[in-house]
Amino acid sequence: MAKTEEKNRAICLREKGESIKDIAQQLNISRSTTSLWCRDVILKAEQIEKLHQKMIKGGYKGRIKGARIQYERRIEKIKKQEERGVRKIGTLSKRDLLIAGLALYWGEGSKKNRSVSLSNSDPEIIKFFVKFLKKEFNIKRDQLTAYIGVNKVHKKRLKEIENYWVKITGISKGQFTKTTLIEAKNKKRYKNFLDHYGTVTVKVKKSADLYYCIMGLIKALK
Repeated sequence: MAKTEEKNRAICLREKGESIKDIAQQLNISRSTTSLWCRDVILKAEQIEKLHQKMIKGGYKGRIKGARIQYERRIEKIKKQEERGVRKIGTLSKRDLLIAGLALYWGEGSKKNRSVSLSNSDPEIIKFFVKFLKKEFNIKRDQLTAYIGVNKVHKKRLKEIENYWVKITGISKGQFTKTTLIEAKNKKRYKNFLDHYGTVTVKVKKSADLYYCIMGLIKALK
């Protein structure tokens, strides 16, 4: 008798346009049983469309939820590895800073004109380079010059961009040469337009001797 009542309720719900999944959940029965009981129910066109849209929406929500879970897991992994990295690296010794700075210059620094300079768009690399020059070679900020290169589409933001690099480098604005506006062949579309600050080049004045010194140390590192 109970089974008959459940079957009738299932059929009634199906005739109202409910999905097999929802009916099974409401009546606490298996989907296969629900499907069997409701197989002879013919849905109207609007009911079919409603179920179809619900399925699409449900799938979208499921994908969003899944993506969110994956994102949170990824962030947690990154956080754990950053904490592990801090513990493993610890405090840099003078030698550590020298080796790290030489490796940075080996990869990113200028090897032309017997002049010490480095160009990058990453503010942390620029900060590290300035620190490296100061700590290892006693180079003061008034011995540095800098210039900025940025896409022409950022022309209206020049003042903001220049102030940004002055703050990052600690070099006075008077030591910056005129910013170069780059005319790109193809108009580049920046995902985070207002977070783009171009590339800055930090250069040591009259640095031929320092250049020979750094290249000699890199040779030893090789």
